[in-house]
Amino acid sequence: MTTDAIAEHVQALPPTPVLHTARLTLRPLRVEDTATIQRRFPRWEIVRELAAVVPWPYPGDGAKTFMGMTLEAMDAGGKCVWAITIDERTDDLIGIIELRADGDAIRDHRGFWIDPEFQGRGLMTEAAERVTQFAFMELGWPRLWLTNAEGNAASHRIKEKQGAVLVDRVPGAFVSGPGVKIVWLLTREAWLARRAAFP
Repeated sequence: MTTDAIAEHVQALPPTPVLHTARLTLRPLRVEDTATIQRRFPRWEIVRELAAVVPWPYPGDGAKTFMGMTLEAMDAGGKCVWAITIDERTDDLIGIIELRADGDAIRDHRGFWIDPEFQGRGLMTEAAERVTQFAFMELGWPRLWLTNAEGNAASHRIKEKQGAVLVDRVPGAFVSGPGVKIVWLLTREAWLARRAAFP
């Protein structure tokens, strides 16, 4: 991909909208979520396969630092960041999912985590699908670059379900140490074809 092509696709994102799925409300992250993030996020099963930029052990002000950086990026149009909430508990964040404006340049448009208490129910697949719909149908993006640690089978499955194609394996630095990062490409055409086949 040429530098011009990358620059052409990078665009400021709009304010994070509220999105709904069958079971979830995805709402903009807000400063009031700080304490919940500090309580839910610092667990080894969540952080071990995240990028090594996550501090570990997680400091007592980790969520506060994260919140300041994230709200600033949202205000600048660099990210849309959603608190994942169960419909009847919209004040209680159970995870986060984000969409990045510079994803073409870094080959990584989307990131997410969810409290282990809520894993295994298809909730993250549901959230990822709605954010993908927003990117392709409401923003008009032609593609999403996606990544995960090679050993993260759950994240791997979400990408496969969406119709993404594995295109590269590169060295990665994770909280758990060095490893392999796998890179996926999900095009709007492939995603639409998959939805048509499995509505």
